[in-house]
Amino acid sequence: MSHQSNTSISTPGNASNNQKRALGNLKLELLNEQKQEIREAFSLFDMNNDGCLDYHELKVAFRALGFELSKREVLDIIHEYDTDDRNLITYENFFQAVGEKIVNRDPLDEIRRAFKLFDDDGTGKISLRNLRRVAKELGENLTDDELRAMIDEFDLDEDGEINEQEFINICTE
Repeated sequence: MSHQSNTSISTPGNASNNQKRALGNLKLELLNEQKQEIREAFSLFDMNNDGCLDYHELKVAFRALGFELSKREVLDIIHEYDTDDRNLITYENFFQAVGEKIVNRDPLDEIRRAFKLFDDDGTGKISLRNLRRVAKELGENLTDDELRAMIDEFDLDEDGEINEQEFINICTE
């Protein structure tokens, strides 16, 4: 199965009109960047290039997209989206399953997950050291004074670090 370079997705031949309408609405809600991430995850984890994901490929692809699913959740997705009882998920069905998860994601959970990426030492705070590391990883050449100014701007309790609530405030302002 070749992956299309545009963002249109064909629906399975046996999909109901409601499923087709839901997929159309889903395509409107997902950003192009998210669509590209879904395409890349599918291509990357379709290890045998058969155009389908098996249980293990599906679980790893979801994890790569930021979703930790239990065995039961993966099996439920396969059961819901496997159209021909081969226990395999096509790209179109993978797109729909992932898209629904993305659309239904809680924005606060996403912000908390991002906070944990900054707080790599698990202190519950983003320190100057944490911020310096992230800036370096992103290729930003910022001085300690610039980084300190960023912290000071949002450090409401004036402890010199950004706690989770302060981070949430930054992201939701």
